[in-house]
Amino acid sequence: MTIYNGYLLDYISGMSMATDNGQSIKYEIHNLDDQVDNLLSRLELKEKFQLLTSQGWTKMYSTNPIKRVGIPSFKMTDGPLGIARHSGGFKKATRFPATISLAATWDRNLAYEMGKAIAKEIRAIGRHMLLAPGINIHRTPLCGRTFEYFSEDPYLTKELAIPVVKGVQGEGIGACIKHYAANNQEIDRRSSSSELGERTLHEIYLKAFEEVVKEADPWSVMGSYNKINGVYGCENQYLLKDVLMDKWGFKGFVMTDWFATRPIETTEGCINAGLSLEMPIPNKYKRKSLQAALDAGKFSEDTLNDAVRRYLRVMFLTGAFAKPSELPSGAINTREHQELSRKIGEEGAVLLKNEGDLLPLKLEDVKTIALLGSNLKKKFGKIGYGGSSAVVPPYEITPFEGMKEKVSGKRIVSNPAEADVAIVFVGLNHDKGMDSETYDRKQLELPDDQVALIESTVEVNPNTIVVIVAGSPIAMDPWLDRVPAVLMPWYSGMEGGRVIANILFGDVSPSGKLPITFPRKLSDSPAHKESPRTYPGDEEKKVHYDEGIFVGYRWFDEKEVEPLFPFGYGLSYTSFDIGSVSFESDILSSPTDTLTVNVDITNTGSTAGSETIQIYSHDVESSVVRPRKELVGFEKAQVGVGESKTVSIKIKAKDLAFYDVDKQDWTIENGDFDLQIGTSSRDINHTARIRFD
Repeated sequence: MTIYNGYLLDYISGMSMATDNGQSIKYEIHNLDDQVDNLLSRLELKEKFQLLTSQGWTKMYSTNPIKRVGIPSFKMTDGPLGIARHSGGFKKATRFPATISLAATWDRNLAYEMGKAIAKEIRAIGRHMLLAPGINIHRTPLCGRTFEYFSEDPYLTKELAIPVVKGVQGEGIGACIKHYAANNQEIDRRSSSSELGERTLHEIYLKAFEEVVKEADPWSVMGSYNKINGVYGCENQYLLKDVLMDKWGFKGFVMTDWFATRPIETTEGCINAGLSLEMPIPNKYKRKSLQAALDAGKFSEDTLNDAVRRYLRVMFLTGAFAKPSELPSGAINTREHQELSRKIGEEGAVLLKNEGDLLPLKLEDVKTIALLGSNLKKKFGKIGYGGSSAVVPPYEITPFEGMKEKVSGKRIVSNPAEADVAIVFVGLNHDKGMDSETYDRKQLELPDDQVALIESTVEVNPNTIVVIVAGSPIAMDPWLDRVPAVLMPWYSGMEGGRVIANILFGDVSPSGKLPITFPRKLSDSPAHKESPRTYPGDEEKKVHYDEGIFVGYRWFDEKEVEPLFPFGYGLSYTSFDIGSVSFESDILSSPTDTLTVNVDITNTGSTAGSETIQIYSHDVESSVVRPRKELVGFEKAQVGVGESKTVSIKIKAKDLAFYDVDKQDWTIENGDFDLQIGTSSRDINHTARIRFD
């Protein structure tokens, strides 16, 4: 076995596979596609049918083997926080921070390293595919799976999902990007229809999928439960065949979300759309149903062969036919992976408020510390907790354990009136109606008892710090103005308690930036401007995306609504000065062109830290309505005390385009574009003009 361009390919002449009668099939082939076609030609019709689904209830994450021709079972596991216990052989595995925490790092390298580490763990337990990353867009802050997705912004989503996929597949493990498409809420997810225009669909909800397919070549895509403009995702020929395969050139296979075909009416609807794998048990792909539809001419054997061929190709790529000795070595629960989990948590934690520089705390100044709140001793790594992404780690450091370890020798109390500083650990969890698959949140605010605890604590101790452990935005009226410091560490993985302690006491300077806008109140969010038409749907369960392309910060800018905290926002323990901006060239002449923006940055504070330079574009004069700003570039830079450096940020012409519904393709119109350069979507320091001509 050899790894070539990140893919695990078998080019060994004479590879053999054992059959059920003790004989072996020998291959004298040196080309992947020839290998796939040779194997496909040996299959009987009933065997092709068998390959379209799993082994059934007892082995819901494994496909049918075909022993006669030496095809093994293909095994997969849920993600995206690591190997989920229920689908990973009930193994304990490294629990990484939630995807939204990874997104808050704005760090492509960490995304790659996380993908690589998860793949190594999957290899160690003998699986072939990770059912992740999830790249759906944050449309509503109430979505129960917001914590599993990257961002409200397609550019940020794809820029971090691409390295995750490359990291996973570089280890010979398949990545399955999901949930395709426009799956933006959990309520009625199996029956609702996302109703949206073609431009909105492509520009907001398909953009990340398209870019990941074209730049990272994922080996699988998971179809969503919901309908898109009245057609279920797993039988949607426009989305699967016309767009994903024919237009984007996707070479992998499409699989269902679990039981997603149940409401679909016909077998041929799925097979003609390009669905290769129905999971976890046959429904539309029962052998009798497939045979009857084929005999009736409702689909062709060529169409069937394409579905099987795509699946077999991925089996070769992942080394499913190889001997264990020929595969890359796996590793699970290593100290390296645990340290990576902590690093991602530290880089993704967002400091939302720090009035009077209360943070970082100094150990020598703190004699007594009060630790309170419902999430103080909360563990999140429990089987099934939160849904399919539940990872059970070998250990989990709670906030209490992390703080106790950090302040060893200090007096810890529960009465804030007795303490030098009080820290209240509030937020959400993975219970029903909070951050959880299947359910959406019921409110944007914290539970009443948590709000009451914050208010009573700050009443007796002005040095109150609120730590919000959650995976989605939180409304903070009326208590925010009274609290001097607020930290958002998200769900920061198995080392979460140490992540929080390291930031609160200054071992780490916070550098996370919000990948999602925090609204002041729910009605400020575009999905909630009308109810129930725009969320959760009308009487026919149609969810009308009336806001169009104005999602997230695009909406807040367009409607001039002041957010609680804007997209891209995050404080530091140091300060930065954004200096001059220069270009190697300020002209783009082709959709494939790239220009480089050089931004000078100086650390003017008293501690080392990292800042993320963000670049937003605005089409100065357009034939269609466009947002006031759209993220088109960013780089995170670590800068020492008093240090100055130049940060180079590449802007791709294609990221300036809009989706032209007349051409049914992307268009960049000739003219000027203003690049708005700053440290959040609402903190713009410089504007520079470039031209596409």
